[in-house]
Amino acid sequence: MNASAAPRPVLPKSIPHGPPKPSSAVRVSPRLIEAARNEIDAVVRTLDTTKLGLAPAEAEARLRQYGPNVVAADQRHALLRLLRRALVNPLVILLVALAGSSFATGDFRAGSVMLVMVALGVVVRFVQEARADTAAAKLRAMISVHATVLRGGPSQELPVSNLVPGDVVELAAGDMIPADVRLLACKDLFVVQGSLTGEAFPVEKFPAREPAGDRSPLEFANVCYLGTSVESGTATAVVVATGLTTVLGGISSALVGQQPPSSFDRGMTRFTWLMIRFMVVMVPLVFVINGLTKGEWGEAFFFAMAVAVGMTPEMLPMIVAVCLSKGAMAMSRKKVIVKRLNAIQNLGAMDVLCTDKTGTLTQDRIILERYCDVKLKQDDDVLTLAYLNSHFQTGLRNLMDRAVLTHTEIHAHPSFEGYAKVDEIPFDFSRRMMSVVVQKPDGRHRLICKGAPEAVYPHCTTYELDGQAHPVNETIRGELRHEFDRLSADGFRVLAVAYRDCDPKAVYAKADEQGLTLRGYVAFLDPPKDSAREAIAALQRIGVAVKVLTGDNELVSRKICREVGIPTDATLLGGQVEALSDAELTAAAAKATLFARLSPAHKQRVIQSLQAAGHVVGFMGDGINDAPALRAADVGVSVDTAVDIAKESADVILLEKNLLVLEEGVREGRKVFANIVKYVRMGASSNFGNMFSVLGGSIFLPFVPMAPIQILTNNLLYDFSQVAIPTDDVDAEQIAKPRPWSMGAITRYILFIGPCSSVFDYVTFFVMLYAFGCWDPANAPLFQTAWFVESLLTQTLIIHVIRTNRIPFLQSRASWPLLATTLAVMVGGASLPFSPLGPYLGFRPLPLLFWPLLASILLGYVALTQVVKSWLFRKGWTAD
Repeated sequence: MNASAAPRPVLPKSIPHGPPKPSSAVRVSPRLIEAARNEIDAVVRTLDTTKLGLAPAEAEARLRQYGPNVVAADQRHALLRLLRRALVNPLVILLVALAGSSFATGDFRAGSVMLVMVALGVVVRFVQEARADTAAAKLRAMISVHATVLRGGPSQELPVSNLVPGDVVELAAGDMIPADVRLLACKDLFVVQGSLTGEAFPVEKFPAREPAGDRSPLEFANVCYLGTSVESGTATAVVVATGLTTVLGGISSALVGQQPPSSFDRGMTRFTWLMIRFMVVMVPLVFVINGLTKGEWGEAFFFAMAVAVGMTPEMLPMIVAVCLSKGAMAMSRKKVIVKRLNAIQNLGAMDVLCTDKTGTLTQDRIILERYCDVKLKQDDDVLTLAYLNSHFQTGLRNLMDRAVLTHTEIHAHPSFEGYAKVDEIPFDFSRRMMSVVVQKPDGRHRLICKGAPEAVYPHCTTYELDGQAHPVNETIRGELRHEFDRLSADGFRVLAVAYRDCDPKAVYAKADEQGLTLRGYVAFLDPPKDSAREAIAALQRIGVAVKVLTGDNELVSRKICREVGIPTDATLLGGQVEALSDAELTAAAAKATLFARLSPAHKQRVIQSLQAAGHVVGFMGDGINDAPALRAADVGVSVDTAVDIAKESADVILLEKNLLVLEEGVREGRKVFANIVKYVRMGASSNFGNMFSVLGGSIFLPFVPMAPIQILTNNLLYDFSQVAIPTDDVDAEQIAKPRPWSMGAITRYILFIGPCSSVFDYVTFFVMLYAFGCWDPANAPLFQTAWFVESLLTQTLIIHVIRTNRIPFLQSRASWPLLATTLAVMVGGASLPFSPLGPYLGFRPLPLLFWPLLASILLGYVALTQVVKSWLFRKGWTAD
C-alpha cells in the first residue's frame, strides 16, 4: 500500500455480479514489516534518517511528498455523485420507464405510485452512503493531537498531521501512538492495543529485531500502531508509515469505499433482472402478435404497455419497506435497533455469525479465576498472600492487582487484619516481579513476592505443599513448570506467588528476594458471560453457525470457546490466513470455528471468503479493529457501548451486549423475509401465469383478451389485496432455519405454480367461447369481464395457498388484515361489473350460469396449486 492507494473499487449495488471475491482492503504496510525484521541501524538507513530525527527542511519536503498524516482524505464525496450512484439501479430505471408509459396510457395512479417508490429508494440509499463519510470524519477526529518529535535538536510538540516517515518520536505513559512506528529504544513499555487486536491485557514491547516467521504483524513486539496508546514506560521510535498507509488509515479507506452489496441487495437485484428478462421476451411478443392478428398496432402498443405494467412488481418496494419497518419496530421492543432496514432480512438469512470474543462472549473485565497451590489445588493461603502483596504496594496497580483486590472484596476470604506494611521492592521489567514486606500479627516479617512464574522460579529454593516445605532441584523445577504450563495452556494469565520469613530490619532490597518458598499461583481470565453458552446453543438450533474471530492469542480463545460450547478442533491463526490464497482460505474458513491473532484485514478477508462460499455472514464487534469486518459482512452487528466507528459501520445495534438478544433479532428477521418472499412468489407466479394466458389468448382470439384499462384495474385490485402481507403470521417451520434469497427456488416456483393459473384461465376462455358465444367480437366485453373476474378471484384466493407450506385455512390461517383485504377485493371485483363503474371499464353483467362454473374453476385451481406446491416442497425445490 502506498500513499496514493485508493479503496478497492466495489460494483454498485444496482449492477448484478457474482459472489464477492475475497480481498483485503486493510493491510499492514510492507515497509513496516520490513522495518520490524531489520536491525535498528538498517531501519534508520532505509528510512534515510538519523536517531536524532530529520532536519526540518527534509521533514517539510517529505510532508509535501507523503501528504499529511491523516487517516482519511478531507475531501468528502460530492453529494451529486452520491445521488447519481443511488439512481443507477435497474428497478429504479424500470419503474421510471413504466411510470412514463403509465402516464401515457392514462393510468396516473400507477405512474404516481411508481415515482413515489423511486423517490423513497433513492433517498434511503443516498442517506446510507453519506453515513460512510461521517464514519471517516470520526476517524480523523481521533488523531487531532500532538506528538513529541525530534528534528535534529531538542524535542518539540508538533501536530500529528505533520509527521512524516523518518521522524523520530518520543513516547511516554498516556501518549497515543501518532503513526505506525518501529521502536528504537524503550524502557518498561506496555501498550494498550485492544482497539486493534481485541486483547484485554496491555502488551509489552521491545526494540529487538522481529525474527522471521508467520506471526501476524499486529503481534510484532517492536512495532506500535496508530490509534493505540502507551499505558506505562517510555520509548523512542521512528515513524515508518503515516496516513492511509497505516493500519488505521487502511480501516478508514475501507469505510469510505462504497459498502459491498449485501445478500438482500443481491437477491433483490437478481429478482428484478429475472422479471426484466421475462418482460423483454413477453411484452414484444404480445405487441407483435396482437398487431399482426388484430391489425390495430396502436391498440396493440397500449395493450403491450398495460401488460408490462401488469408484470412489474411495482408494489415490491412498498411491501419490502413496510415489512422491514414493521420488523424494525418489533425488534426495537426486543432491544435491537436497526440502522439499515435491509439488514433485517440479512439478519434472518444469516447462516454464519462471526463474532469477536472480548466483550461479546466474555464479560470484558479481568477477574481472578483461580488461586491454587503448586499442584493446582485451590488454596486460600495463596489468595491471602496475593491480596497482601496487591493491597500494600504503592506503585501503579495493574489489571491483575485490581482483580485480586476486587475478588477479595466480593467473595469470602480469610481475615487480613493484624498485618502492617514494612517495606516494598517495586516492580521493574528486568525482574518482572515485585515484593512487599509485611509484619505479621505475631510481629515477624514476611516478604511476599508476586510475578511472572519464569522470573520467580530462579529465586525459589523450596516449595510448599500441604503445609510441608520441599527442596527445589532441576527435576522439581521442571515438574513445577509443567503444572504452570497446564494453567497457561488453559488460557489463563498466570502469576506465581512466593514468600520468605525474614529477620526484622528497616530496609529491604532486591537481594532479599532470594531463598523464597514457592507457594502457588493466581490465574486471571476475562471470563465468558453466563448467557453465552445458552445463546450460542440457541443460535445453532436455528441453523446459525458461530465462528469466533479475535485478535487475542489462541490459548485464551480456545478456553473461552470450550466454555461456551464452540468446538476448536479447526483453528486458523492470522499468520496462516495471511499465507493462504483466496481459494485456500475459502476452503479453510468453511471448516474453522476459531480464528485467532487476526488483524482487521484478516477479519475482513475471512468474512469475504465465507461470502464467496455462498454463506450469508453476520459479524458482531465493537472495536476500531472490527470496523472493516462490520462493513464487509452482510449484516454488521454492534452494541450501544461500542466505539463510534464500530457503531457507524454497523447495520444493527444491540442495546444489550448479549447474543440472546441477537437470537431474537434473527427470528424477527426471518419473519420479515418470509413475508417478503410471499409477495415475490405470489406476484411473480401470478403474473407469469397471466402472461401465458395473454400470449395464448392473443394468438387465437379475434380481440384482445382484456382491455388495457381492465388489466390496470385488475393489477390495482390485486396489489391492494396484498398490502396486508406485512401483518401476516408466519408458520414456525418458515423461521426454523436461515432462508437466504434463492433465485433458483423462486424461478422453479414461478415455472411450476404460474402455469397452474393458465390452465384455468384457458378453461375460462373456452367456457366463455363455447358456452356463452364469445367467438363473436360483439361479445368481447362479456369475455373480457369473465376473465377479469376469474383472474382477479383466482390470484387473490391463491394468496392463501402460497403464503403457507401447510394446508390453507385448515392448518394455517392468514392474519385478519390479510383475510379482510383479500375478501374485500374478491367481493369488490366480483361486483364491479354490476356497479356504475362497470360500463366505464368496459364490463358487462355476467350471466347467472357463470357463477357456479366459476366456483368450480376456483375450487379446481386451489386444489391443483396445493398439490403442485406440496410436490415442490417434497422434492425440496423451494430452497437451495
